[in-house]
Amino acid sequence: MNNNMTFSDFALSTHVLEAIDRKGFEKPTDIQALTIPMMLDNDANLIAQAQTGTGKTAAFGLPLIEKIDPSTRSVQALILVPTRELAIQVADEIDSLKGEKDLKIVPIYGGQSIETQLRKLKQGIHIVVGTPGRVIDHINRKTLKLDRIEQLILDEADEMLNMGFIEDMEEIMRHTNPDKRTLLFSATIPPRIKDLARKYMDGYEMITAKKEQLMPSLTEQIFYEVRVSEKFRALCRIIDFEDHFYGLIFCKTRKDAASLAEDLLERGYSAEAIHGEISQGQRERSLNRFKSRKVNILVATDVAARGIDVNDISHVINYALPQDPESYVHRIGRTGRAGKQGVAVTFVTPGETRKFQFIQQIAGRKIMKARLPRAQDIINAKRNKISEQLKNISEGKIDKHYLEWAQELLKDNDPAEVLAAVLQFSFQKELNPKNFADVADPDRPRTKSKKNGNARLFIALGRTDQLTPKKLVKLITSKSDIKARQISDVKVKDNFSFITVPFDRAMKIISSFKDNGSRSLVTFAKD
Repeated sequence: MNNNMTFSDFALSTHVLEAIDRKGFEKPTDIQALTIPMMLDNDANLIAQAQTGTGKTAAFGLPLIEKIDPSTRSVQALILVPTRELAIQVADEIDSLKGEKDLKIVPIYGGQSIETQLRKLKQGIHIVVGTPGRVIDHINRKTLKLDRIEQLILDEADEMLNMGFIEDMEEIMRHTNPDKRTLLFSATIPPRIKDLARKYMDGYEMITAKKEQLMPSLTEQIFYEVRVSEKFRALCRIIDFEDHFYGLIFCKTRKDAASLAEDLLERGYSAEAIHGEISQGQRERSLNRFKSRKVNILVATDVAARGIDVNDISHVINYALPQDPESYVHRIGRTGRAGKQGVAVTFVTPGETRKFQFIQQIAGRKIMKARLPRAQDIINAKRNKISEQLKNISEGKIDKHYLEWAQELLKDNDPAEVLAAVLQFSFQKELNPKNFADVADPDRPRTKSKKNGNARLFIALGRTDQLTPKKLVKLITSKSDIKARQISDVKVKDNFSFITVPFDRAMKIISSFKDNGSRSLVTFAKD
């Protein structure tokens, strides 16, 4: 493949190129460079062999968008996939690439309401992305007619074979337009897939994309199960535990990225955000500050992070679960470079377990569950760091004024007691256990009686009261003895807000906001 090739080298329409640019795609992958021109230039059947995570969806999705006639309200393309998660992912990806073109795309899969799918299919759908079982269900109900489709795409064909869908695939193909074009995408081409192609594809061309190293071999991959309300506290725990944290943190939306960076700054961390709403000049300044280590934390969205090339990143943190396995691979590929070890961390909330299992399966790597550092772990790490710093100072040249001062203090006092007093004076706040309330186990039922846990509080004030997250934190700290770093997961709505605080501070905050000594503007949030 020509390394200088861009998407503009293909015969793609302006609105599609604009959609590609908005998503941040710069150069086509190997499978895209091979597939897109072939699908655009002729009507030959095609078998394409390429690994998962190499951009196959865009490879067939982009030319498919160009070939669909939006004025014809009938199913013109069927994409078969092995799982419901992949059906949703493929439909979302193609929808994001269609630009201004008026295309209707719907995923259909088992586990979703059949009535919902029937209602959507009646609206005039152009592209159906479905799992074999549910597609056959609709064929039998006569709610999905495939006799006029022009494109049939079998995605992850070998995976459908492994899952026992080969007979379903054959059944579906018997109901399709015999003059359609068939495109089969698969990571491997076992004999049964070749038999299927010979039987149902009247001749085909074969392309094979070069194998790529998808997973960085030097990247340790772990995940933590955390509640949504505990994410920020868990992130701070990870940063505090590391000696030299230098990381890239991924959020789902530009708003989330900006908010998280602001929260980190408020708690004393050095952080900046890059997302779609900042100017190119500001993006470059933020990247330069990160590359030069003037800031050690960069918060980003997937689109904004494209093109970041920094070899020394110690951590990539998926603060929000990536949308698909390809995004996961791209994210974690930014650490573990140039022969250096890196760590990829993913936060998984209780409702995301199934999606995360799918990401692991398609990415082809078992990601290990880990335990977050506890409060005492953080304190021990800080103590070790302080001890190392003191040792380095003592081994160097010490100012004679401090030596004279030390000798004076030691004349009539016990050396251990003097040193303990100095340490207490210097590090009491930094090593105070009350500043490190433990993150709650997501499998443990929430209760307001856990003294060392956290409490979610409801505040009867919001945007209409001129509140922002920053102003709310300032308001809370001004009316109670809580520190800003102890407040996490701040959410400000129109008429109310939420915060998470250590339980032993919750009642004091509620009391400090009592209105005329009776009703408080702050209460425990309902679970």
